[in-house]
Amino acid sequence: MPAESRTVLVTGGAGYIGAHACKALAAAGYLPVTYDNLIYGHERAVRWGPLERGDILDRVRLDEVIVRHHPAAIMHFAAFAYVGESVTDPGKYYRNNVMGSLTLLEAARDHGICRFVFSSTCATYGMPDRLPIGEDTPQQPINPYSASKLMVERMLADFGAAHGLRSIALRYFNAAGADPDGEIGESHDPETHLVPLVLDAASGRRPHITVFGTDYDPPDGTCIRDYIHVTDLADAHVKALQALEAGAPSRAYNLGNGQGYSVREVISAVERVTALAVPCVLGPRRPGDPAALISDAARARDELDWQPRLAELDEIIRTAWGWHQKLGTVSGG
Repeated sequence: MPAESRTVLVTGGAGYIGAHACKALAAAGYLPVTYDNLIYGHERAVRWGPLERGDILDRVRLDEVIVRHHPAAIMHFAAFAYVGESVTDPGKYYRNNVMGSLTLLEAARDHGICRFVFSSTCATYGMPDRLPIGEDTPQQPINPYSASKLMVERMLADFGAAHGLRSIALRYFNAAGADPDGEIGESHDPETHLVPLVLDAASGRRPHITVFGTDYDPPDGTCIRDYIHVTDLADAHVKALQALEAGAPSRAYNLGNGQGYSVREVISAVERVTALAVPCVLGPRRPGDPAALISDAARARDELDWQPRLAELDEIIRTAWGWHQKLGTVSGG
């Protein structure tokens, strides 16, 4: 097999999930070429292949990188992903996430790249009226961020019909944890994910964690989410690419554990793992926060032969805590 056929262009490969996917790709025998503008990504996270600095809106730069490396496939992680910011500045999200993805898709079309794995989100389902959430649940996004992701899914379908592009969209639930080997992990600025925020409160890096809403349905009145280990997400991306290589049709898959944990349960697990108390402040519900989001990921298990291996909440938090402690001695993540 020619070397270039094992090369994958990974947009956003210096970010949290993208970097873990690059490690998984390298372990599976691929060469990941990271394409990242480093606005949110970290150069030190690019360890398993070359880094090409660039923006997905820059067609000239994309062409240069594709001609240099001859990728046979694209994994597309690059996106702005702060829900609140998307509400206050929707233009930023539609320009980057939608127009940037369109620029990337047109580059793929013009260079004959016909395999595409897309980092989507369960947020495209909006406020679902039943649980667990299957892929046939109506997609009704409630903010510009999730609307931008759904638009890219639609573009992938249209490029498939018009140009023969085969794609797999992976709709994540709540990514959490860190590389079990401690090589890479989560570090956002600002940080909005629950697990690192609770770890910050446990270790004294922030004064407390705010629990938004304590009057949801039982068991304990706080929001319930489905946490999936980032290494398991990365493995799913490799399996999705391998499915496309084997001729699989375009498809969407949920990625989650199929089990929900409440905010209070996450806090309790952090206290168990770290043996530290987590100071909490109770706050009101945030507008648009669903009471519970739990996945049905049976399709990915059946069709991609994918199974989460780091599914226990304490195990997820243990890897995140190891990385969190490492961040105490290095800058960023």
